[in-house]
Amino acid sequence: MRAAAGPGGARAALWPLLAAALALALGPAPARPHPQCLDFKPPFRPPRPLAFCGRYAAFGCCDPQRDAALLQRFYRLSARLDGPAYAACAGHLQDLLCQECSPYAAHLYDAEDPSTPVRTIPGLCQDYCMEVWQKCRSIFRYLSTDKELIALEHNVAKFCRYLSLEDVDYCFPHLLANENLNQNLGFVTADAEGCLQLCLVEVANGLRNPVAMVHANDGTHRFFVAEQVGLVWTYLPDRSRLEKPFLNVSKAVLTSPWEGDERGFLGIVFHPKFKFNGKVYVYYSVEVRYEERIRISEFRISPDDMNTLDHGSERIILEVEEPASNHNGGELLFGDDGYLYIFTGDGGMAGDPFGTFGNAQNKSALLGKVLRIDVDNNDRGPLYRIPPDNPFIDDPKARPEVYAYGVRNMWRCSFDRGEPRTKEGKGRLFCGDVGQNKYEEIDIVERGKNYGWRAREGFSCYDKKLCANSSIDDVLPIYAYPHKMGKSVTGGYVYRGCESPNLNGLYIFGDFMSGRLMSLKENHATGEWQYSEICMGTGQTCMFPGLINNYYQYIISFAEDEAGELYFMSTGIPSATAPAGVIYKVVDTSRRAPPGKCRVEPLPVKVKSKLIKFVPKEKLILKTPTPEAPRPPTTPAPRPRPGGARRGRRRKKKKPAGPPRNGAVRLAAERGRERGRGRERGRVEVYVDGEWGTVCDDGWGAAAAAVVCRQLGFPRAVRASKKAEFGAGSGLPILLDEVRCSGRERGLLECTHAGLRVHDCSHEEDAGVVCSRRAEEEDEGDW
Repeated sequence: MRAAAGPGGARAALWPLLAAALALALGPAPARPHPQCLDFKPPFRPPRPLAFCGRYAAFGCCDPQRDAALLQRFYRLSARLDGPAYAACAGHLQDLLCQECSPYAAHLYDAEDPSTPVRTIPGLCQDYCMEVWQKCRSIFRYLSTDKELIALEHNVAKFCRYLSLEDVDYCFPHLLANENLNQNLGFVTADAEGCLQLCLVEVANGLRNPVAMVHANDGTHRFFVAEQVGLVWTYLPDRSRLEKPFLNVSKAVLTSPWEGDERGFLGIVFHPKFKFNGKVYVYYSVEVRYEERIRISEFRISPDDMNTLDHGSERIILEVEEPASNHNGGELLFGDDGYLYIFTGDGGMAGDPFGTFGNAQNKSALLGKVLRIDVDNNDRGPLYRIPPDNPFIDDPKARPEVYAYGVRNMWRCSFDRGEPRTKEGKGRLFCGDVGQNKYEEIDIVERGKNYGWRAREGFSCYDKKLCANSSIDDVLPIYAYPHKMGKSVTGGYVYRGCESPNLNGLYIFGDFMSGRLMSLKENHATGEWQYSEICMGTGQTCMFPGLINNYYQYIISFAEDEAGELYFMSTGIPSATAPAGVIYKVVDTSRRAPPGKCRVEPLPVKVKSKLIKFVPKEKLILKTPTPEAPRPPTTPAPRPRPGGARRGRRRKKKKPAGPPRNGAVRLAAERGRERGRGRERGRVEVYVDGEWGTVCDDGWGAAAAAVVCRQLGFPRAVRASKKAEFGAGSGLPILLDEVRCSGRERGLLECTHAGLRVHDCSHEEDAGVVCSRRAEEEDEGDW
């Protein structure tokens, strides 16, 4: 055999032999499905059958218009063929033209990279290329204007090598029979564990704890983003932001820079008739005469600017006293019935300790409830009325506003828009209810129902006596998950958008602490909800222009835009003052809607403020991303000394200390040291493999505290603290969890534990300890 001409010709001739030998030795490499069209988007199901490229009528990259254009081109090209040539070549000509309709068109034409030229002939398998060359080589000069290809027309080896693909899995026609490519074609990509692989588009960034994103349902397709500090921003459909805020009540809002503070501006909703009455309702925390309250207020749009509320128009619709700073609820929604739904927390603290059975079970309290009120026609008379079909309107022991009860702290709820064609499921109210210490749950809220708290947490009894009371008659959640998976549910939406048809009917939600994205799909035959985790796409799954596959851990909220597409908001630093919040749009790259089906034409918006252009910052990560967001760097606190130096005595200069040994511990004390005893109390921090980290409370007790105290030079452990009484270690990684010691170990690493960096806890649960040198201080037992 003669070597191919040109530099490296001998190597080129040997390469097929080497490749064949490697294939035999290693076995066939699995193909990585990545359907993509020539417009750099996923394939779709045509709205009508295709007349010419019928092979791709169920799924591909051509709509009937494109199919008709290819048919016309076929007629023009085939007219150049005589009778025998037409009989021999018409089928091949049709096959070659129709590869533009293949779900893998971008691969066949080497078009995955928008910056490189697209091939004029699809990539062909060697045997098929030789067959076509022998019978119909003349058709290629009609199909292609590529002069280099035409020059090779008389050399079959060079010609077919030129038309070959680097990735032979995608060559035509072998890809049609490739099971790895076609067995799940058109379905949401899932990994080996069944985790659904989706992708994201960055929509906004630099936000301070974005707690809500809403639209006005007025045809403008603007969206409004609320920050926890009390600012609401207007974004236009092109993602540019108006410099002037839509609303600024930051001076009135009660919140703080503390990580995890649940107070602040928490909810916003537009009146269903906003186009006509200009009304907007907000939910935020305030302090009135040293008393914390949640406030629901009504604002009107400014008569001078459609992108600003009239700040002087505020009318307080309802205020509820908050006995604690947590469990503030915060959702506002309008139902299809036109009534305003308000979702309050149980008042805070642990276990709803208010009254005999807690606020949530007390129908005469507004806390721990779903409230429903009528705010229509309230310009005169009462600010709100009670809907006549509210369930407890005739119960003298209940507040008439109560629509449902027995909720702990519902964080993010949504009404289902219903299946686009049949409207099945329309009006169902989904809520994520944050759990106490074991389970998080998803509920479908219905009129007059009891959702169990504090008798029940998830499917499990929390207050055993109350749980055994048959009169509770509570409704079980549709899904609950343990704290091994996450510790603070963020309710989401049932996807009913247009752009990602495979997601239709999928309830997508998340967890604030663990950063998990999750989904539920209803089994209509059994009525049960099937769980699937959502992962970020790996490999080629998200390699489409403008897509990313990573996000910040703390998932704060979910949202729908006016067209029904799904978004979520998260941050890398869960503080109301940290500008680390990003908004992401959820995208499925396995299938899209047919071109033109989801087109929207926003109504014009009169803009009086300066526009700030959106600049994306997030990037695609080619390897699998970690779900945990990067933490801000923290300077380690100085290691505590066993005792202070005596006054008046000259201290010797010490040599610089080397790095701590593995397993070293220290106490991160609060700023104000108690009674001048020094750092004898604080959160436990441990040194492992070059970094300081924290210890969480699962299994923590006096024996483990004794080990820590002995390491620090303290003879006794006065008290082991179950919670982070001395400040959360949010700037440090969690290194140990479920630490169980006998008390005789020399260090925490010798105790049993879940493993390094293996945990199901949060920084709010870091372990604290009080140590003592003197026996008389030992006045408290273990917790």
